[in-house]
Parts: sequence; structure tokens; C-alpha cells
Amino acid sequence: MAERIGFIGVGLMGHGIARNLLEKGHELTVLAHRRRDGVEDLLRRGAREASSAAELARQSDMVFLCVTGSPEVESQVRGAHGIAAGARRGLIVVDCSTSEPQSTLALAAELEPLGVAFCDAPLGGTSAQAEEGKLSAMVGCDEELWPRLSRVIACWAGNGAVRVGLAGSGHKMKLLMNFMSLGYVALYSELLAVARRIDVSPQAVEASLRGTRMDCGVFQTYFRWVLQGEEAHKFTIRNAHKDMKYLAALAGTAGVANPIGAAVRNYYAAAEAAGHGDRFVPTMWNIVAAMNETSTPSG
Repeated sequence: MAERIGFIGVGLMGHGIARNLLEKGHELTVLAHRRRDGVEDLLRRGAREASSAAELARQSDMVFLCVTGSPEVESQVRGAHGIAAGARRGLIVVDCSTSEPQSTLALAAELEPLGVAFCDAPLGGTSAQAEEGKLSAMVGCDEELWPRLSRVIACWAGNGAVRVGLAGSGHKMKLLMNFMSLGYVALYSELLAVARRIDVSPQAVEASLRGTRMDCGVFQTYFRWVLQGEEAHKFTIRNAHKDMKYLAALAGTAGVANPIGAAVRNYYAAAEAAGHGDRFVPTMWNIVAAMNETSTPSG
């Protein structure tokens, strides 16, 4: 059954998700945005455009958000012309951003009296996988919503969607996953700094680890940058730092000591403070090497 979908945030990840929803037969309305390339492409493919989140909500059965983080989500929901202002009973709002779980829980509680379900479905994968419809998703929603929601999410989550619990659970799981993947990047970067200082080349490191139990998707996209300069992991250092701050808050609320998380967070904090916030995370290789004054390829 086709749904009327509203979509907020058709940027690097959101464009591919929205396009797959449209191509799989759902009606699509996108929110106007100052960056027009993604919006214009979707309009050419048959989408409509709304001038405000409230207008978009009024025209939709489900609204998906794919923005930077909790401040942006909260603004789109709570603003004077936000989703809540145009919501009607039965609307489902799905946050695909990497957001702070406590914020997600607060928004779900605020929207519940309006008869609106607020769910979270943060993403796993790259922008290329978004365009291919091969992302994964960790979903937090009420059990009775899952059959309907999963059919829609399947349009862009070709690598699988998993319901991990109630609202907020998806964002908790996503932060745990980002802790692991961003920790890998920090570890690889420090490993290469040591390797270069002791005259072991990046090529030798990659060849030695490739195909072993330490090989994984993050390893592969990271070394595609190191060895070929390919921007295969398009996730900024600024966003990485933001996610690690969210993880620190989550661990603190739970009363869990998180010393490795603190070390990972400080790597990205230092990189952002040095002016590298808009660079993609595999370039941590260059940044950590520069901290240690070792030579690296340009980048």
C-alpha cells in the first residue's frame, strides 16, 4: 500500500532515501531547502515541495527527517511552522538522523497527546548505499506500528531493518555502532602513525590485515582513502565529534565508565578544533600523522 511520505533533509544521505521511496511508488513531498540540487532532482522525478514542515505534515501519512542531529530535529518538530503545528492524529514521524536518545524520548512524549507516533530509524551505511537503496536501519517504534513502518523502510534499507525496541532505542543502538566505527577510524589512524614512524608502510598494513578477522567495511572504506584518496566514507569529523558527545551523555546518564569513548571523542574534538570539522573521517589518517609529524600522502 502506497503511503504519502513527507521528507525533510534531502542532503547527502536523505536524497537517496527519498528517491528510493518515490521510485517504489510512494507519494513524496519534500521540504524547501536553500541547497536546491537534491530538491530539484526529486521534483523532476515527480515529488512535490512544501514551504514549511507544518504544510508537509498536513499532506503526509509519514514524515521522515534526515538532518544533522537533535537541535535540527527539535526545530523541525517544535517550530512555529513545524511538524507539530501541522500534525493530525495518526501521523507517523520517523527520525533517521543520529540524534540524542533523551531528545527522542522527549519528542515522543510531546507528540503522543496529539495522536502522533514519533519513531527513530537511524541509518547504517554510506551515501552510495543510500542511492542504491542498500542502507540498514535500527528502528525504535511501538510493536503495532512495525509491520506498516517496516514495509516503507524496506524501500531504502536493502541491507535490512531491525526493530530494537521502543522510541529512542534506535538512536541508542546507532550511537553504540558509531562508537565502534569511529573508534576503528581513530585506532587505524594511530596505528598508521606508529607504523610509519617504524618504517612499515600503509600498503603493508592494509595487505596484512585484509581478509583477516580484523577486516570489515570501515576498514575497507578507510583504506580506500589512505591508499587511493577515494572519499568512500562521506561522514564529517564535525558529525563524528557530535555523535561521540551524544555517546558520552548516554553513558553518563546510565552511570557507565566510558574511558575509551572519551579518548575517541577527544581525537575528533582535537581535529575539529584544529579546523578540520568539514573533512571526512578517513582523513583522520592525515590529521593524526600531522600531530606526530610523520609524512602522509596529500589530502
